[in-house]
Amino acid sequence: MTLAVFFGCAFIAFGPAFALFIFTIAKDPLRVIILIAGAFFWLLSLLLSSLVWFIAVKASNAEDTSLQRGLLIFGVIFSVLLQEVFRYTYYRLLRKANEGLAAISDDDSSTISVQQMAYVAGLGFGIMSGAFSMINILSDSLGPGTVGIFGDSQYYFITSAFMTLAITLLHTFWGVVFFEGCEKSRWWVIGVVVMLHLVVSCLSLLNPLYSGSLPPVYVIMVLMAIWAFFSAGGSLSSITQLCSRGGGQDIVLLNSVH
Repeated sequence: MTLAVFFGCAFIAFGPAFALFIFTIAKDPLRVIILIAGAFFWLLSLLLSSLVWFIAVKASNAEDTSLQRGLLIFGVIFSVLLQEVFRYTYYRLLRKANEGLAAISDDDSSTISVQQMAYVAGLGFGIMSGAFSMINILSDSLGPGTVGIFGDSQYYFITSAFMTLAITLLHTFWGVVFFEGCEKSRWWVIGVVVMLHLVVSCLSLLNPLYSGSLPPVYVIMVLMAIWAFFSAGGSLSSITQLCSRGGGQDIVLLNSVH
């Protein structure tokens, strides 16, 4: 049973991200590099925020539960803000690299659009975020032990998997919208992305009240998916065209959206 839980939760949490990687990124070396670099930037933000939170906890009174709860909330907010700072830093780095590629190209054009870079970078952020959120939970799912035997929720593993899936996809959508805001100097767009990131992260503090955290996160994810689709250059006509195509042509259309 534990093995079934492990694979089931792993496929829920990482299945869509793995499919996106295989069909839209794996065949392009440049996209693979951008994805790995994006994951590295997220990892750097986690390292710095964890260091700050660790120092704050060690410098405080460990027996004061209200203070520790406040430090946890502070850590979540600080981590989100730092992630967005690193997202912007990565955008600036990719923009400079893209200009350099265009300068040395024969036809004076880059091999990858800003929208495509945003998608790949966002997926890199999401995959690394999901991996750190879920890896220890997957390890525990292999046993020994039984979830809920002491009255706790029996849905801990499955809800954690769905939350990880949502966060992974949200980072992808946030990346697309964030980069568009930077490209067009729409700072309110960047502000909305940061605020939604804060809201989603703070909703996780409601756990184990999963009915209060998971549905709002998925509502935000659907809205962000729609926003990211149109930000990437999608339209209602392209949806109709996608639905009328079949097989591998769907992947070609997906890659051509810019």
